[in-house]
Order: sequence, then C-alpha cells, then structure tokens
Amino acid sequence: MTKPLASLSLDLDNLWSYQKTHGNPEWEALGSYFGTVVPRILDALDEADLRMTVFVVGQDAALPKNGPALRSIAEAGHEIGNHSFRHEPWLHLYTPVEVIDEIARAEEAIEAATGVRPRGFRGPGYSLSETVLNVLASRGYAYDCSTFPTYIGPLARAYYFFNATLSREERKKRGALFGNMRDGLRPLAPYRWDLGERELIEVPLSTVPVARIPFHFSYLHWLAEFSETLAEAYFRTALRMCRVAELEPSLLLHPLDFVGGDDVESLAFFPGMKRPAEVKLRRMDRWLGMLAKRFEVLAMGAYVAEIAERDLPFRTPDLEKSGAALDPNGFETESRL
Repeated sequence: MTKPLASLSLDLDNLWSYQKTHGNPEWEALGSYFGTVVPRILDALDEADLRMTVFVVGQDAALPKNGPALRSIAEAGHEIGNHSFRHEPWLHLYTPVEVIDEIARAEEAIEAATGVRPRGFRGPGYSLSETVLNVLASRGYAYDCSTFPTYIGPLARAYYFFNATLSREERKKRGALFGNMRDGLRPLAPYRWDLGERELIEVPLSTVPVARIPFHFSYLHWLAEFSETLAEAYFRTALRMCRVAELEPSLLLHPLDFVGGDDVESLAFFPGMKRPAEVKLRRMDRWLGMLAKRFEVLAMGAYVAEIAERDLPFRTPDLEKSGAALDPNGFETESRL
C-alpha cells in the first residue's frame, strides 16, 4: 500500500537569533552552535533515511565561520530555503524596499555559502505580509510556508513575553509573533495565493485537524517534560487524524529539538531545554522513525513539485500590506501610507 505524502523542514535558527528575539544583548556577538547541532541533525535524518528543507538565515550564511556547516547540509542532499536575512519576526512591518533588500541579501549570502539559490521561503516567527508574497513571486519563488493555522498564537506569545526581557518598543515590534486567533481559521491544506499576474503555492505548517493545535517537534518536547508516553501518544494520534482527514502533514524541526540544557545554558528559558541532549536526541530518533513509518516524507520543494499540477484552491491575500504598492516586478509604484 502506498503511503501518503508528508513534508519536512527545519528552521535553522542560530543561538544569536534566539537571543535577539528574547531581548538578550549578547545576540550582537552572533554566537553560533552550528558546529554542535548541524552534525546531530544530519545524523538523525540520515538514520531515519529522510530528506528535508533547511531554511537558512542570511546573516549566518554571510559569516565564513558557518560555511562548512551550511555546505554539509546541501552536500547531504537536503534542500536549502530562505529564512530572511536578519531573522526579525516583525518582517510584516517592513516597507517594500526593505522586504526586497531582506530577501535578496539572504538569497545572495545563502547561494554563496551553499552553492544553492533558494526557491522556498519561511518568514521568521511565521511573519508574513502581502508585500512579502509579492516580492517572493516576483523573484521566482515556487512556494511559501509561513502560515501557521492555530488558535494558540496569543498564548504562545504571552508565554514568550513572560520569559523575555523586552522594552515597550521591542514588545510592540513583536506584537504579532506566533500570529493571532484569526490564524486558526486559515486552511490546513496547500493552496495558491492569487497575486494578480502571479501566483504562489502556500504550504501551511500543519496543526491537528479540527482542534488546530500544534504538533511539531518542539511541542512534543514540551509535552515530554510531563510524560514521554503522553507526547508519543499525542504525536501518534495527530498523525492518525491527518490520515483520516486526508491531510498531508507539513512538519517542522528546530535546532533546539537536538540541543539540551547541557549544551547551551543561556537558552534555559526555552521549553524543553531542561533535559540533556542525550535525552532529546533519543526522542528525536523515535519520533522521526514514527513519521517515516507512516508517511512518504519529502523535502518542501519536492513536495511542492508533486502537488503543483493539482487543482489547488486560490486564496486572495488577507494579510497586512505596508509602505508602497508594488508593480508586477516587485518595485514601488505609489504610496499607501
């Protein structure tokens, strides 16, 4: 019997990006844990015989010290995607000129570091705007995967604010982090953004059908802090519900899924970071094995190629639009302010 499809990706957020989002001034040193975490990730994916898309931050790709780790990802056969240049979850507040610069700078740095020009995008902190979509389409991207159809975004943001040290202005910038209640109404299955003369495939990050609650791996680690049995039962149930609903799940990894509190003490505030790396790596081996057993898992680009000929529904962007309007080539035409 043929297994249903699923897609898998990893947001390669570095140490400094977590520090920056958390309001820790140490981020300016652009600290990295790639030398530790990237080999672990590649080993785990190789053990499960899986390939995925790795969304790379342009600022990391621009630093020579990260070159070997990033090249090793491409050489292992994983797709390379664009995760913005500065990894600021308020990307939706950028003007069109800033969006163009952000995406183009990331493209150039990522291609220089890996030899691959990305054609898929995920916004930092699921940040997305109509302007971003138009710029992606004008630059020839095949897909975006920044939408997160869940109702719990405000709760996740409240937890984050509670644990972060941020000024009032910094909190304002992060006011849309993890989305809002309305995001829970967004489609779970892939669709096409109708951008006038262009279109762009959107692959939402999967949440549990009907309940719309997350089940990507960071949430499983959080549940496992209460009960390993509960976490695995929840994951198994979520995958089963996807099959019943005929939803092809798109699952997300983060570096901290492979990092323990014994590796990076400064990130102890993050859920699941109380355990040593050995425990988290053992979990990941089991969970990735569960996924591979039930689905044919593809990288995002390969998955989009599989669904590109389907009659996907069109959706008009209902996202924020800032700054000036864009012409079909992605450049400013008139002010919207």
